[in-house]
Amino acid sequence: MIAVLVLHGVVAAIAFVFGRRLGRFVFLMTAVAPGATFVWALSRTGEILSGDPIRVSQPWVESLGLEVSFLIDPFSLMFVLLVSGIGVLVMVYASWYFSDDTPGLSWFATILVLFAGSMLGLVTADNLLLMFTFWELTSITSYLLIGFENKKAEARAAALKALLVTGSGGLVMLAGIVLVSVEAGTYSMSEMLSSPPSSAVTGVALILLLVGAFTKSAQVPFHFWLPGAMAAPTPVSAYLHSATMVNAGIYLIARLSPSFAPLFGYWQPLVVGVGLVTMLFGGYRALREHDAKLVLAYGTVSQLGLMTAVLGTGIPKLAFAGAALIVAHALYKAALFLVVGAVDHQVHNRDIRYLSGLARRMPVLFWVALVATASSMGVPPLFGFIAKEAALEGFRLASMDGASIAFLTVVIGAVLTTAYGARFMWGVFGTKPPSVEVVGESAPRPSPMLVMPGVVLSFLTVAFGVAPQLIAPLIEAAGASLSAPDTPYHLVLWAGFVPSLAWSALAISLGLVLFWQREAVERFQDAVGEVRGSEWVYERSLTALTVGARWVTGHVQVGSLLVYLGVILSTVVLLAGTAVVRAWPVEWTAVFFGSPLELAVAAVVVVAAVATAMQQQRIAAVVLLGAVGYGLAVLFVMYGAPDLALTQFLFETLTIVLLAFVVRRLPNRFSQIRRLWGQTSRLIISVGVGVFVGAFALVAINARTVQSVGYEMASRALPEAGGRNVVNVILIEFRALDTLGEITVLVVAAIGILALVRPGWGDR
Repeated sequence: MIAVLVLHGVVAAIAFVFGRRLGRFVFLMTAVAPGATFVWALSRTGEILSGDPIRVSQPWVESLGLEVSFLIDPFSLMFVLLVSGIGVLVMVYASWYFSDDTPGLSWFATILVLFAGSMLGLVTADNLLLMFTFWELTSITSYLLIGFENKKAEARAAALKALLVTGSGGLVMLAGIVLVSVEAGTYSMSEMLSSPPSSAVTGVALILLLVGAFTKSAQVPFHFWLPGAMAAPTPVSAYLHSATMVNAGIYLIARLSPSFAPLFGYWQPLVVGVGLVTMLFGGYRALREHDAKLVLAYGTVSQLGLMTAVLGTGIPKLAFAGAALIVAHALYKAALFLVVGAVDHQVHNRDIRYLSGLARRMPVLFWVALVATASSMGVPPLFGFIAKEAALEGFRLASMDGASIAFLTVVIGAVLTTAYGARFMWGVFGTKPPSVEVVGESAPRPSPMLVMPGVVLSFLTVAFGVAPQLIAPLIEAAGASLSAPDTPYHLVLWAGFVPSLAWSALAISLGLVLFWQREAVERFQDAVGEVRGSEWVYERSLTALTVGARWVTGHVQVGSLLVYLGVILSTVVLLAGTAVVRAWPVEWTAVFFGSPLELAVAAVVVVAAVATAMQQQRIAAVVLLGAVGYGLAVLFVMYGAPDLALTQFLFETLTIVLLAFVVRRLPNRFSQIRRLWGQTSRLIISVGVGVFVGAFALVAINARTVQSVGYEMASRALPEAGGRNVVNVILIEFRALDTLGEITVLVVAAIGILALVRPGWGDR
């Protein structure tokens, strides 16, 4: 698995470096990564489905419990096949969707393959911290993909919205990961789920985890970022909505539900309730939109809600149905987005009110869309029918509170799905009345390569429906890996005249009636109007954040070094000082001085420091400041550190010389500051910093519980580094990278100072 992820990184690097030479065919090169992953996953399918999952573990940061550990069981395998398989089709499609003169194609291809690799890592990572790393990588890469056309304000705003919502949810989820892992005593997901903790802290942690899952999978009230992501190019929309990012939250909920739903009473009402509300809301909004991509986007929101409700129960029958729904949705939703992309590519219009005659002009696209839409409605003998029947039957037989309400809600959701599916087909491919100014009747036919990926997906939808045994071993094993049933469930096209079949037929019939009365539905929605919801809260919050940031910047970033130092030092005293106060009183073991001479030198240092603060002439202040440094160097000598003292002497001498060159170009005396920070404020801050540093030193001296690392370095200096000068050995051997970093900082600072003072040299 590690090799697969490395392959995605290597291909991304090659695409970035050489992509410009390949033009739009760079996507054929990037398709190698998901293609190789798909072939590899297929080759390991037999052993994984037979009960021998792939496990890979490599220590990373052991002190944090972070391991590079992967686990590929049947459920993960299902996602790997979807992510890689649909990834190949999307990248092949992108090679004909874009033109050679599209700017930034190599960058786009690079991010797309990294996006695919991030999703693969997410669904196979067994370590929760590693999973979170990939989780956030999908947010970052999707941000770059959604905002690809960055000259458009709409694309930039949509990308930022997706990043802020999903990224914020991810940070909340991180807190949940840490809490639940501490309670479980492990960061391994498989170990935690095999022996789940049930404490009150775990209950809080799970809510935080669900917030992350809800934001990622666009559940109400975090749903609004997903329709906005339609600003991305259609290949991204097809990939994101079907097999990748939006399924991340579904994946996490599916993993957690069987173990934690029985332990916490709030789990089923919360997860199932949010899922059902999202399903109804998405279906309702899909009936309102006129952009074909937005119709599909809200349809995705609706189906994600259904999958959340099904997999959130933790019931074995519904875990099996949820696995089938994931596959069915990926197949038909990817196909539908690819169809819309091809139509938009040829017609340059996605408004379903004006598209007309495309069924005759683009018959293959019409049949692809018809199969995919019928599958989403649950029309037999397509695979979507099998998945929907499994979900309905699972809710009908479920032994949980509110099962009958959930069942009827899912039926209502199926009605809405049929209605907006029929509306989509009529809007894209139907013939509009002569009174409408239509487009598309004379549009050029699309390239076969724009049609082929959708044909493949629709063919699989038909094949898996007519012959479910082709996909049944994977679906059945995936469901069983989540929640092993007492009696295995089987994927079948015909389960007999069960009640769910009648309800399904009723839902399709009512949905078609709703479509027939679409004008009345639109009038009703217009009368109801838009209700201010979470998107309005997001926009107002973003505006308030911007205004607040400007106010803070205007009052804090005033161009005064005095103010900046005051803010920094006050923050240190207030925040770090609380820790010192909590640690007080300390056990008094510190020795302040060993001889009267040390006390005399210390007194000189204190007097020089006070005099520096009170001095009005700049050059005198520089000399007194140097006296402080020289006094400290004398103390180093008295404590047996001549090398350190020599370093201090040299540094102080160099500092005094440099400061002398600087202050000679400034006024001889310090100016009196009468604004911003008064003398009293400066005095309070100075005294506070002095007291804090002194108290911190006392606490730090007495807080040591183990021997200093300095003893270990001293014992290793000669045998391992061949040096008797311990300080030098530490600087150039044990902490060589730190020394290199310090030198680099000094060089950069020197270059900056040189750039600032050089213009003045010409005046002399």
